[in-house]
Amino acid sequence: MRAAGGVLLVAHLLVVAWITLRPLDVPWVSAANLEPLAGIKADLERGPEQAARQIGGALLLLAPLGVLLPLVGGRLDVSPLASLARTVAAGALLSLAIELLQTGVPGQVVDVDSLLLNTVGVGLAHLAVVPAARARLRRRRRCVRPRARRTRDEAPQGATPKIPRVGIAP
Repeated sequence: MRAAGGVLLVAHLLVVAWITLRPLDVPWVSAANLEPLAGIKADLERGPEQAARQIGGALLLLAPLGVLLPLVGGRLDVSPLASLARTVAAGALLSLAIELLQTGVPGQVVDVDSLLLNTVGVGLAHLAVVPAARARLRRRRRCVRPRARRTRDEAPQGATPKIPRVGIAP
C-alpha cells in the first residue's frame, strides 16, 4: 500500500505542477492578491457558479494530499490529531512553495486565498477519509491471526526446545 501511495503521490504532484506552474499566454495579468479572503469575497460577488468553480477548484487541487501523505507514511497507530497536524502542515508548505514558484511563471499570479483554500482542502480530505480508513485497517489487523512461519530446516513437530541455563566450565 505504501508503494502504491508513493506512486500516486508523485503522479498527483506532477499533475499539480503542470496545472499551476505552466506559463499562460494572456493579454494581461491581474495583480497579486496578498489580502486574505479578498479573492474569495470577489468570487462570491461574481455569482454562485463562478464562486463554486474558483473556490471548489482551489479546495480540490491539493486535497488528495490529505489522503496520500498518510498512506505513504503507512502508520496505523498514530494520534489522529498529530496525523492531521502533520498532513495539514505539509499541505500548507507545499501550497506555499507553489505560490512562491508562481512568481517566476508568466501569466501566473500569487494568491494568498489559494494558499488558504488548498490547505483547508487537504485538512478536509484528511478528516473525511483517514480516521475511518485507519480504524478499519486496525480492526482488520486484529481479526487476522498471525500464522507461525516455519523455515525449511524446521521439522513439522516444531522448533527444537532450548535449555534456559547451561553452566559454563570453569
